Amino acid sequence: MNNGKATAGFTLGIIGLIAWILPLFGYPVNIIGIIMSSIGLKSEKRTKAIIGLVLSIIGLVLTLGNSILGVLMSTMI
Repeated sequence: MNNGKATAGFTLGIIGLIAWILPLFGYPVNIIGIIMSSIGLKSEKRTKAIIGLVLSIIGLVLTLGNSILGVLMSTMI
C-alpha cells in the first residue's frame, strides 16, 4: 500500500541532493521527501524508504547550510 510512497521518498531524496544548490527548491523537495519516506517506512520497501529518508535529511542539512552561507555572504558586503 505504501510502496509508492517509499519509492517517491527515495526519488525525492536523490533529487534533493541536487536541489540543495537552490534553497528555494531544496527545502520543499527535501521536506516532502522526508514525509514520504517516513510514511513509506510501513511498506514492504522499507530499505528504499530508509535510504530516501537519509538522503532527504542530508539534502535538508545541505540546503540549510547553503542558506546560512548565503545570508552570511550577503551581510558581509
